[in-house]
Amino acid sequence: MKLSWCPRFVLIVLATAGMGLLFPAPVQARETVILQLKWTHCFQFAGYYAAQALGYYREAGLEVRLEEGLPGVDVVARVVAGQAKYGVGTSSLLLARAAGKPVVALAVIFQHSPLVLIAREQSGTQSIHDLVGKRVMIEPDADEIFAYLRREGIPVERLVRVEHSFGIQSLLDGQVDALTAYVSNEPELLGKLKFPYQMYTPRAAGIDFYADNLFTSERELRDHPARVHAFRAASLRGWQYALDHPDEIIDLILTRYGGHDTREHYAFEAAQLRALIRADLLEVGYMHPGRWRHMADVYTEVGALPADFSLQGFLYQPDTRVDLTWLYLALAATLALAAVVGGAATYIYSINRRLRRSLADVKQVQEQLQVFLMAIEQSPTSIVITGPDAIIRYVNPYFTAETGYSAAEAIGKNPRILNSGLTGPATFRAMWGALSRGEPWTGELINRRKSGEVYWEEAHMSPVKDRDGNTTHYVAVKLDITERKQAHEHLAHLAHHDVLTNLPNRILFFEGVAQGLALARRNNTRLALLFIDLDKFKPINDTYGHSVGDLVLRQVAIHLSGSLRGSDSVGRIGGDEFMVQLPDIGNEQEAVRVADKIRAALNRPFIVADQTLRMSSSIGVALYPDHGNDAVELAKYADYAMYQAKACGGDRVQVFDPSMPGVARFHG
Repeated sequence: MKLSWCPRFVLIVLATAGMGLLFPAPVQARETVILQLKWTHCFQFAGYYAAQALGYYREAGLEVRLEEGLPGVDVVARVVAGQAKYGVGTSSLLLARAAGKPVVALAVIFQHSPLVLIAREQSGTQSIHDLVGKRVMIEPDADEIFAYLRREGIPVERLVRVEHSFGIQSLLDGQVDALTAYVSNEPELLGKLKFPYQMYTPRAAGIDFYADNLFTSERELRDHPARVHAFRAASLRGWQYALDHPDEIIDLILTRYGGHDTREHYAFEAAQLRALIRADLLEVGYMHPGRWRHMADVYTEVGALPADFSLQGFLYQPDTRVDLTWLYLALAATLALAAVVGGAATYIYSINRRLRRSLADVKQVQEQLQVFLMAIEQSPTSIVITGPDAIIRYVNPYFTAETGYSAAEAIGKNPRILNSGLTGPATFRAMWGALSRGEPWTGELINRRKSGEVYWEEAHMSPVKDRDGNTTHYVAVKLDITERKQAHEHLAHLAHHDVLTNLPNRILFFEGVAQGLALARRNNTRLALLFIDLDKFKPINDTYGHSVGDLVLRQVAIHLSGSLRGSDSVGRIGGDEFMVQLPDIGNEQEAVRVADKIRAALNRPFIVADQTLRMSSSIGVALYPDHGNDAVELAKYADYAMYQAKACGGDRVQVFDPSMPGVARFHG
């Protein structure tokens, strides 16, 4: 009786303690807190409406008041001053933190920022550089827009700043030339009015920031950690419901929150925001320290943050203490059970004289068992044991550290809880085919942690059989190979991309041309190749040095990419030479229009290392099938046309003409 009662008692005591740590008691008394929104009521805050209407806040012991963010309201200032306990902020929270304001990011709602610049369309070839000297309305806390402009070589001082009216009428009336806007709002309004506009997104310059970040103050987190935990959990629960039931939330906005827009507009907003939140890929609220680090580095690059800016204390880490405590309890329980089993084994062996083994042999077996148990528990790889029904029976501590699932959450579940949907069905067929035949299987899986983060695993799986050959268990030893995969992908990327500009190199570019030509032949369409050489680039290198020249080439790559259609491609061929492929081009005039757009973009001043530099370009154009039938032939003719443009003084576009003098000699 004692032997069977002791381990059960140990488990009950440990489980009870673990439950108390894993599931802290909810807040008992109703506490009134204010959530300060950053704008007026709209679908942008759908999750908070759902949490309030469905009683999620009340279940957490909270009375929550949602306050609109009218123009002039400083959300960060209100939260820091304690006038509101929580707020919805932009990436500018980083700058506020650096300025000494003790803000703490709790959760990210938008994985991609909806903030853009919208400009009155003047021509089909205009770009963001046309905003220089123009009247632009930029809203408060739009620091990512300033970073975007800086990356494009446009200091904000070169714009005529106008106070934001938080409406589109100023743009419609011609009082301003551009304004900051949300992709989820203004485009629908302008589309209804058939107002021609151009939209510029920071993502075009590699600035992809989090947005609508739920945050609080250090004081609130220090004084009321349970309230912070409860408020965050209820809010994220509300967001998940809102994304699953958008029509209900639209009804709520229209009836309870005095929605001033139409149902059609809110439906447009909901669809746009869904693409920014990406709840199909990540758990709502997920934020990655590396992504925040990247955002800080971008702000450092443009001079908005110091180089040594630390994220310490800025990012909320829910349940860290709980997870560690449970890990210690699990280890303690394992050791306690191992000791009990070891004692029982010793007792049984000592009284079973039929085994005729010495006490030394018993001790040796016990020590081997202990080493085996400790090896599994302390293994630096993830170990999972399932029954024949593929239901998890055991996971080691490394599994919990790697996946984010505790042992209690994993045991009793199917390993499909890790399924990311990105591993091909053929891999699973091969895996189960081998295991069902009683054979081991080794392969690679793309799995998803509890946090939503996707990672690569190298898995070694094998069936465990009894004496009769029946499979009683499956054991899997798995290793996280994400870094190895990323390294391989990085090396593959380097092999096909120019290190300086990150554009496709000659090899990859011409692979694309070969595919484009095959498609053009099949569909009986035209394709154009543009050969671009920078005029006056050598004097820049000679005067300012190669480091400045490299920065110029990077900006050239950005301008080229920003001047093309989604189906077009650009590559750096070498030095200051670039090539562009225009598939499915209608005619020669259309190719020339694109080339002129590129030439105009490269004519604008480049601001590099506090220097204003000017260049131009010579562009040669050759078309399939008009001028040639293969990539080599078209490239030669585009190259020759470029030299003709340069011979005529540069800064021009020249279409290849077989009657040009010297064509035969040039290719002889």
